[in-house]
Amino acid sequence: MSTASPTFKELGIPAEMIRGLEELGIVTPTKVQSKVIPFLLKDGGDLIAQAQTGTGKTAAFGLPLLMKIDPKLKEIQGLVIAPTRELAKQIGKQLFRFTKYTEKMFVEVVSGGDNLDRQVLALRRPTHIVVATPGRLIDLIVRKALTLDSVRHLVLDEADEMLTMGFKVELSKILSLASNRRSTWLFSATFPEAIQQLIKGCMSPQAHSIQIDQSHVVNRDIEHRFALCKREHKTEFIADFLQRQKEKRGLIFCRTREGAITLCRELIALGLSVDVLQGDLMQKERDKVMRAFKKERIQFMVATDVAARGIDVAGLSFVIHHQLPDQIQYYTHRAGRTARAGNKGLSLALIEANEKRDIAVLEAKLRVTFTEQREQRAR
Repeated sequence: MSTASPTFKELGIPAEMIRGLEELGIVTPTKVQSKVIPFLLKDGGDLIAQAQTGTGKTAAFGLPLLMKIDPKLKEIQGLVIAPTRELAKQIGKQLFRFTKYTEKMFVEVVSGGDNLDRQVLALRRPTHIVVATPGRLIDLIVRKALTLDSVRHLVLDEADEMLTMGFKVELSKILSLASNRRSTWLFSATFPEAIQQLIKGCMSPQAHSIQIDQSHVVNRDIEHRFALCKREHKTEFIADFLQRQKEKRGLIFCRTREGAITLCRELIALGLSVDVLQGDLMQKERDKVMRAFKKERIQFMVATDVAARGIDVAGLSFVIHHQLPDQIQYYTHRAGRTARAGNKGLSLALIEANEKRDIAVLEAKLRVTFTEQREQRAR
């Protein structure tokens, strides 16, 4: 029996959307897309789907959502909620690109950190889909800039991240205000108790569940390595590694804000092209760092897990873990920043001898294999 992946045409995506996908280099559906799209197009009811960053989930829910919009109705028919400004903008941009050759559909992104009055004005134009962060959406509802009465399809993207960031109250209010919706599509990398409670409170008991096999949770194009390195030698190790990368670009993750700032300063002092992304940055400062990194004016970036939520930068060859994160899902979120769009990538963890057991836990839980990097070498 053939195990070939279905094509987008076979999944039911129309030719004009496929043309837009091909221009983006999206040719073969990912596993998440192959499972999610047929259900949403045929049934379209409540959906609970496991999906990590980098698995193609935006197209998985975005294409069916766009296909369910009636462009002739000048009202908000679709709502996508995302945890961060960066992710919301990324989703909005993708939805816009998917419709390059279709009948015009209007998508508005509203998120914290952007001018509220400008968003109020923008929402006076015909809008079919709103992509929003929870807090800013509530602000706009309070300002009577929009209502959710006409929303038919609601998407919760990275639901576990939204709850981790403290948006439980906002999500509950949004869900109650969008009471006329026909379906809720929830995407989450993990399913802790808080997510289970959210599902019980807002979704049908008959909601369709798509669980991706654990062997597909982590991108297979990522090579996982660890290197034994004492804490006091980590900056030297990272600097040596970065100096060997030539034109390659990557992220270095630290657990704490202070650690990220210190490491960035040390690497800059060694002549490397580095900046830092950490949670205390003002939005304007954060935008400046992200813009410089995306435009490749900065080769490497040091980041904390919280600050890196929702960022999507193309062409990253590697991720370095200055320390392993304290939660397994953070490892998958970190590693998923590399090996995008069919490219290969490296996830390199710097550990001390007593942390080898943590590597064994990651191998068992994620079904990946780590190899030890014993000496520095160019890739």
